[in-house]
Amino acid sequence: MTKILTIGLHPSTIDYTAHPGLDEATLTARIEQGDAALRAAGFDTVPCLVGADPDEAEKTVRERLGEGPFGVVMIGGGVRMIPEHTLLFERLINVLAVAAPGIRFRFNTSPETTIDAIRRQGSLVA
Repeated sequence: MTKILTIGLHPSTIDYTAHPGLDEATLTARIEQGDAALRAAGFDTVPCLVGADPDEAEKTVRERLGEGPFGVVMIGGGVRMIPEHTLLFERLINVLAVAAPGIRFRFNTSPETTIDAIRRQGSLVA
């Protein structure tokens, strides 16, 4: 089975004023539930939570890549969908493309949609 790297923003990084009804504890619990669901579904995943600083995030991802090889990376919506993280998203895409040639990208919209994102084009992860 293909090993999967899951990258998301660390819950302490998010400005919750822009997300009514969400707080750090709630998001942390949702991420943990998503990770548990992936393991329960039999996926071999390595979680990687990053901060908003592109240099530090790149360093963290490079460290996690040492636990590979990875065939798939799932990058969370917080990294991709919040406009102020565009540079972070670009940096991570470029690091992954160079450091893990051939890696397949998946994108979720929330911790609850991670399994669906990974299962798309399932033949790549089985």
